Amino acid sequence: MLYIYHFSIAFAFVYILRFFQQRLSSLFVLRHVPGPKTSSWVWGEEKALYYNTPGALYLDWHRTYGKVVKFTGAFGHQLLSITDPHAISFILGEGTYQFPKPKGVRAWFRMLLGEGILWVEGKEAHEKQRRSVGPALSPQSARNLTPVFYENATKMVTQWHKLFDAQRSDEIVIEMTNWAGRFALDTVGRATLAYDFDCLRGQPHALAETLDGLTNYEKSFTSFYMKALFWLLPSILHLGKKGQMIRKTRKELGDLATNILKDAEAVSDPNSKTLMSLMLRADKAAAVVRMDEEQVAAQMRTIISAGYEPVSATIAWLFFELGMNPKWQQAIRDEVSTAGDPTFDELNNSYPLLDAFFLETLRLHPPVLENHHEAAETISIPLSEPVAGSGDLHLVIPKGTIISLPVNVIQKDKLIWGFDADDFRPERWLHHGTRTSRELLAFSVGPRGCLGRNFAAAEIKALTVTLLRHFAFSCPHEMEAFQSFVIRPRVKGEGSSSLPLTVHRIL
Repeated sequence: MLYIYHFSIAFAFVYILRFFQQRLSSLFVLRHVPGPKTSSWVWGEEKALYYNTPGALYLDWHRTYGKVVKFTGAFGHQLLSITDPHAISFILGEGTYQFPKPKGVRAWFRMLLGEGILWVEGKEAHEKQRRSVGPALSPQSARNLTPVFYENATKMVTQWHKLFDAQRSDEIVIEMTNWAGRFALDTVGRATLAYDFDCLRGQPHALAETLDGLTNYEKSFTSFYMKALFWLLPSILHLGKKGQMIRKTRKELGDLATNILKDAEAVSDPNSKTLMSLMLRADKAAAVVRMDEEQVAAQMRTIISAGYEPVSATIAWLFFELGMNPKWQQAIRDEVSTAGDPTFDELNNSYPLLDAFFLETLRLHPPVLENHHEAAETISIPLSEPVAGSGDLHLVIPKGTIISLPVNVIQKDKLIWGFDADDFRPERWLHHGTRTSRELLAFSVGPRGCLGRNFAAAEIKALTVTLLRHFAFSCPHEMEAFQSFVIRPRVKGEGSSSLPLTVHRIL
């Protein structure tokens, strides 16, 4: 026992020594990078970031200090927030595999989803998984599944008409975040696993309640401690009720995927267009060593989670903006009023007003606020302009430095988007050249960009087209952004996410 005690003391001493050695080295190398003064010696800026309006501090910092900002995390560790376009292009492009996800983020994904494509790092390992998952999320796959999007949207219309009839009114209040989640989960279930959660016809599925219970919560001290410390101590994710919830969610997602995987008919049907079937066929054709059951379950957990949280949040924000912009709402309704359901290609190419509104929603309301990375080694990255006072167009980043790419700041940069960058103006996307000169990071870019972007865009647009043909929307409440796992809307001052819309039935 004495040996174990001495070993533990020695291990703790070495860990603390290495932590302070890395901290001092980081402080020296980054001493010239500007940023806010530390507001807390214990928590750094973590508490201010957690309890402020999502993204507000990043906006203030970058408009005060420039495109590279240094700030302090818990116990003094240094972080960088970067909006410089040359640096971002390098980090997300050429230098992708030199800037993996931070250890805490990887621990979260591993614990919740398994060792799937969001968790994996390293060029060879990532490309192997991408070859297996990519065909399942390709534009052709989204094209094949577009009828499913319309079928679920029609189910939603049917259920809403029943609500109108039950209340004997042509104007009622509908909680949009609830229905956005139902639609997203039913759609990813049918498209991924040929499984109907039946959320649109019945009550929300237990899985939706589990996912919401994990992420859609009012800010608490426990959640703050975990958020502030998991950068330094990823093992904290295993502790307490939050750890139990993460394990419960993983089990429910995994059980669902593996049970359906064992259905020989669903897996072996060569004509099946589900994402699972496409992924398994791609894996069989491309891989020398095929994925085992747990690896398949990890990819399915990942696709279901990604198809639920960000998609449902984006749907809610889009309909909030429709409710706030009645002229645009009517213009899009007129644009999509033609007979029949637009095809996948028509949704992408034939409705410029719908597309502009969708893109502007993503610009002002990106579902994921920050893109986090960690320098695998000490590295020099290019800059478009020098850090204040340095005169150098390169920045040396010490090994282990955590980097935040604040998507909301990048997508509100007035040098790129104009003086009205803070305003919701879909017409900016109708100007010639906007699409090629202004790139959104809501789905990220480069080798680690979101594979499901085409799937998500078609799904959201199909729902929008269908609902606008039947209903008109207005939002009488003052709303605010609320950060859980993603950025959701909520009525100002309320706890969890909410979006009660006044919905009028179009006769």
